[in-house]
Amino acid sequence: MEAIDLGGLRVRMISGGELWLDGGAMFGIIPRVIWSRATAPDEAHRIRLACNCLLVEWDGDSDRRAIVEAGVGQKYTPKEQKIFAIDPTEWIGSSLTAAGVAAETISDVLLTHLHFDHGGGLSTRDADDRLVPTFPRARIHVQEQELSDALSGFGIMTSTYRPENLEPLAERWAPHAGGVEMLPGITALPTPGHTRGHTSLVLRGSERTLLFVGDVLPTAAHVGAPFNMAYDLFPLDNRASKQALLRRAADEDWVLVLGHEPDTPLVRVVVEGDWYRFEAV
Repeated sequence: MEAIDLGGLRVRMISGGELWLDGGAMFGIIPRVIWSRATAPDEAHRIRLACNCLLVEWDGDSDRRAIVEAGVGQKYTPKEQKIFAIDPTEWIGSSLTAAGVAAETISDVLLTHLHFDHGGGLSTRDADDRLVPTFPRARIHVQEQELSDALSGFGIMTSTYRPENLEPLAERWAPHAGGVEMLPGITALPTPGHTRGHTSLVLRGSERTLLFVGDVLPTAAHVGAPFNMAYDLFPLDNRASKQALLRRAADEDWVLVLGHEPDTPLVRVVVEGDWYRFEAV
């Protein structure tokens, strides 16, 4: 994908891999007869999900290069690869290599939260099968509540905060309180609901603004008010976060980046009655 020039910073979409998850879990209380119209399940009742990441570069600053999200990674057993239909050769590391970007040049990684499909690419195994950081010089930016919950395993899914994604990064964490500018033009916007410390990321240039939504609104099919995931810890909070984001994005003409949307990851928000719809960019 060609770079999007926001004015002062440039953004490219980078694949963090794909996975397939149970469609019912991805749509919570929404009946299958409704959600399957927008995203068709396979024979195992799973739907295809991208792990969309961003590569961010700054004009005139050759020493800073950031990744937004790290994707699903490639540290999975054959059984897990089958359950989630993960191809371990397709992950953030291989995508960056294909784009001609060395992992050693990444100075910062910014995350919405630390579930395995967002933080799985943070670590990898070296030639001696040791767990090491994928990005050896990068600081890892995540909201401090999210980091605390990840390290303590707080959640309803027992294996979503995986130690192999977290332990190799003990010296790399750069926790923030939310609502702060972490890097020039990139601000963490608290959007709790999916997790307590979930944040969306605002990338603001002099000409355009992108909003990386994260799992508050994972795919284009989740735009509707009641379309929450069963994985959301606090569904009502997530709905409130989603409504606030949609309102602001419509008012300020932001481009949204949908983290798990495989087909139309870049959208604009349009007011429709008392709610909103998406237009593909």
